[in-house]
Amino acid sequence: MKVHYYIVLLSFFLLAIPNTANAQFFKKMMENAENKIEREAEKRSERRVNKGIDNTFDAVEDEIDGKSKKESNTKTSKKEKASKTAAKEDEEEITTTSPNVVWSQFDFIPGDTVIFEDGPSTDEENGEFPSRWDLKEGNAEIAEVDGVNVIVFPHGGVIIPYLKNPEESYLPDVFTIEFDAYFSKDNEHRFWISFYDEKNQSRIDNAQQVTFYPDGVSFENSRGEYPKKLSASGWRHFSVAFTKGKLKVYLDDTRLINLPHVKLKPTGITFENDGYGADKTFQYMKNFRIAKGGVKYYDRVLSEGKIIVNGIKFDVNKATLKPESMGPINKIYKLMDKNPELNFSVEGHTDSDGNDENNMKLSKGRGKTVMNKLIAMGIASSRLKSTGFGESKPLDNNSTPEGKANNRRVEFVKF
Repeated sequence: MKVHYYIVLLSFFLLAIPNTANAQFFKKMMENAENKIEREAEKRSERRVNKGIDNTFDAVEDEIDGKSKKESNTKTSKKEKASKTAAKEDEEEITTTSPNVVWSQFDFIPGDTVIFEDGPSTDEENGEFPSRWDLKEGNAEIAEVDGVNVIVFPHGGVIIPYLKNPEESYLPDVFTIEFDAYFSKDNEHRFWISFYDEKNQSRIDNAQQVTFYPDGVSFENSRGEYPKKLSASGWRHFSVAFTKGKLKVYLDDTRLINLPHVKLKPTGITFENDGYGADKTFQYMKNFRIAKGGVKYYDRVLSEGKIIVNGIKFDVNKATLKPESMGPINKIYKLMDKNPELNFSVEGHTDSDGNDENNMKLSKGRGKTVMNKLIAMGIASSRLKSTGFGESKPLDNNSTPEGKANNRRVEFVKF
């Protein structure tokens, strides 16, 4: 627009000049001006075109840059996504590979057949030597503690089960030992069991002792301590299981020693304690039992249709379970859990002590207690029922402590 304006204005100016020379001059100026204007116009036009081209390239470059950025963002997003996915997978892997720990620290199952049992009996006279035992050295007497007969060791003692032909081996390849020992906070007493009769049998090779402490046990170089704090004074329940060279030792409800290979051939039992200290604190022991091991529960069901358990124990004249009963009950639970086709009638039995009516009531109550315990653990109630037979179905005679112990039992009869 400006170029055309200047050309018109200059043409008007030249037409207004009359002189021929001047006219020629101005004509030449006109031509030069037009040439200059045309060149300027070309430059401007070229700059405009170049600017347009630049803008076009800028737009293209912007588009290219935008796409690259988008791709870059996409790649970054993919990397982040992949990283998040990998992290999630790692997290899932950690979650799914965390160990599901199943560890039973109380798997004690008492032997099936009692071969030695001493409570002591209520028939034992206070102050007398316990009639079910023989003495190697020291002293042992019957005493009453909290209304129950126990064996007390006034000056320490070493005693041996009193059996016929004690010089012969009476321990089978599979057996269990159980007893209760009292510890006082005023003295660090200990008890020991050797696996041969020190009075009547020759010492066997590797005749190491199991040592029983207020809070643990030891054998050879192995020692186990109870994981929880125990009362300073009180009764402890100890259990020993020997299975063809494998030795396990328990304190209350926890296994503390588990040795797979013991070079030992047990032949008998010697029970020993270290007596009392200067404070005149005595040591007490009760409920000593040796039992022969037996067939696995499932095999018994297949062959006999029932499982006989005398290791389920109750308070005297009550249907209240003792803690050490949980070993066999746990085994029954696992058996039923793995074999849903098994249904059991839980049946209580007593020895002949007491009158028939009370024994019948007691046996039914005990059967019901065990049944309810299994139901509480997760077994469907439809798979269980309970009853009791008192003293009416003895397995052994009731004239010896061992016979009575075998008759006091719980049977799981398949139905």
